[in-house]
Amino acid sequence: MILAAIVAATLVVPVSLERAVPPSPDQRANVPTSRQVAALRPLINSATECIARKVSADPRFAKVMQGAGLNELIVDSVQSCLAPLRAMIDAYDGLFGDGAGEEFFMGRYLDELPAAVTARVKDSR
Repeated sequence: MILAAIVAATLVVPVSLERAVPPSPDQRANVPTSRQVAALRPLINSATECIARKVSADPRFAKVMQGAGLNELIVDSVQSCLAPLRAMIDAYDGLFGDGAGEEFFMGRYLDELPAAVTARVKDSR
């Protein structure tokens, strides 16, 4: 449910961001994975923070803390956070190759997003 709704939201609303020329495959091969992860961390945090802020500002949040209700709030917040999400996906593509950013977003990122949002909104209280 969350995956389908988020994918639909990201595909329906195009976001145009200026993107630096991604490194060539040879350049990507020379960058250690720890540096790649370090380069992505601020973008991942920015996207997750945006979603957490939108979720905690939603009037329905007071009734929701986890489960399906939280997932619905996350899905609803994606529309407002497309710019940081797109920046994260584009940077991931630039470091790991075309399509890698979408794969990361659709897989690991979305799998961990509810727990990350829950931790952030609990920490902000």
